[in-house]
Amino acid sequence: QVVLVESGGGLVQAGGSLRLSCAASGRTFSSYSMGWFRQAPGKERDFVAAISGSGGSTAVADSVKGRFTISRDNAKNTVYLQMNSLKPEDTAVYYCAAKRTSTVVVIIRASYDYWGQGTQVTVSS
Repeated sequence: QVVLVESGGGLVQAGGSLRLSCAASGRTFSSYSMGWFRQAPGKERDFVAAISGSGGSTAVADSVKGRFTISRDNAKNTVYLQMNSLKPEDTAVYYCAAKRTSTVVVIIRASYDYWGQGTQVTVSS
């Protein structure tokens, strides 16, 4: 069992930046592929970014490419989402997810085994 706790959300003006963090419990963090998803009101939970267990491979959604960066620190059991040039359409609850015993990048929501509680990101225009 892995417990994921997100932090770093908040209210920011358009064009601003935020860094989300997701801290994971457990001792085998590097064996988990990690991802970030987001869900706006009335919409489905969509893929944002993912990273392999080693951190050597990443993927980001086209909608955030060039603005968002995913990274991880396996020594700290933490994955990050750096969000720059934020837009009002980035407003959503952001969720961290983990897939056990996987070292590749995983972009399919249903493939993930564990989810955090989410953190709200609101971008004002």
